[in-house]
Amino acid sequence: MFKDLNLFNLLCEELIRQEKEQPVSRPIPTELLFNKLDLSLNEEGIVDKDLIDTLTKIIKHTPKTASKSFFNQLFGGRMSKATLGDLLAVLLNNSMYTYKVAGPQVGIEKQILKNICNIIGYNNQGDGTMAPGGSMSNFMALIMARDFKRPSVRNSGVNDKMTIYTSKEAHYSIAKNASFAGIGRSQVREVNTNDKGEMLTSHLSYLINKDVQAGHIPFFVNATAGTTVLGAFDNILEISKVCKTHHLWLHVDGAYCGGVLFSKKYRYLLNGIEHSDSFSVNAHKMLGTPLSCSIVLTKHKEQLHKSFSNEADYLYQTDSDDFNLGKTSLQCGRRNDALKFWTLWKSIGTKGLEEMVNKQFLLAEVARQYIRDNKNYTLYSFENSISVCFNYRNISAKELCTALYEDSKLMVGFGKFNGIEFIRLVTINSVLEKEDIIAFFDTLEHFVAKKMLKTTT
Repeated sequence: MFKDLNLFNLLCEELIRQEKEQPVSRPIPTELLFNKLDLSLNEEGIVDKDLIDTLTKIIKHTPKTASKSFFNQLFGGRMSKATLGDLLAVLLNNSMYTYKVAGPQVGIEKQILKNICNIIGYNNQGDGTMAPGGSMSNFMALIMARDFKRPSVRNSGVNDKMTIYTSKEAHYSIAKNASFAGIGRSQVREVNTNDKGEMLTSHLSYLINKDVQAGHIPFFVNATAGTTVLGAFDNILEISKVCKTHHLWLHVDGAYCGGVLFSKKYRYLLNGIEHSDSFSVNAHKMLGTPLSCSIVLTKHKEQLHKSFSNEADYLYQTDSDDFNLGKTSLQCGRRNDALKFWTLWKSIGTKGLEEMVNKQFLLAEVARQYIRDNKNYTLYSFENSISVCFNYRNISAKELCTALYEDSKLMVGFGKFNGIEFIRLVTINSVLEKEDIIAFFDTLEHFVAKKMLKTTT
């Protein structure tokens, strides 16, 4: 084992070196992938030297998500203490379904859940679990809401026309999850948004009343804390009033920007969160934890158990349900996703998490100000969002982002809102500083000047 750990250290050193020397890896065209790299699996194994050479080549061409040129997704960077926790979790190799096989790791997960419940305002009524991604966090919330509205569904299935409400700018998982849950995609109502992508509560009320009159059973409203493209926050307080009037379960999808929960300065973006029935947040996004670390919490602790528990004598053989986390999980066996977030939180404190979140908003403002000061740019985003959306010299956003990627200059994506396509720069990467934001624009401008990309009419 020590020999392989030494090999691992060598590979880590190579990765970090490449991140500095070639922060955007040269992409391999898909049609050449299996010719360029030896990914074959054969009858006979290979010696360590050949394995290291192969792994080094794979590392060379793998996107460097911890580099200062990575702006492409809603995650990025590398927090060393969180990485330490993740590596330790791999070596410990515990499954989190019972206290018997996970021991104090169960306590670590429970402590995280307890602290976040207290910050939300769920307090002792709340509980939660770790899920395999934001989509599955939303799915678990939907299942709890379904079972809360119709307890018989768990045994007899869905027999009513149950309806779901979410904004047009919400995550695509809501419709997908409706299919999984037996509700049906056609029972998902898309609520209109304003020019910032925020849900219009007036249209929400209209749709609910229309469904009630048609004999449908409204039961679930999904509000978003950080829409995928513009990073908009739905008005949770106003939406909660609508939900209270109609006795609907309110879920807040904070997968992207739910981390503002830790910021005194930006917590107001979640005003009314204590009135929600469930809340999800991805610690691998704003909170700098390695992929994946998704958390779903609910005010209704008993509903979490009702929706996801099942007896299994071969598994649950010691300790109470409170410490056998499989009783409140979508999964049976699951890896330890809590330790990496705990080691980060433990090492930098709640104040450190707050500073991390505040810094992302500061960097977004640096980017917006640069765009405002330069007439060659058009800004499409707004204050208090870490998604900075813009176009440069009327060049096609898709064309420019693709060219930057293929030429190994920058990794940045594009999005669309109200029919307008634009570059979407996210400032969520945990290693970025102000000078890296300026360097991004400098790289983009020099690339365009060199390549002479054509502007659109």
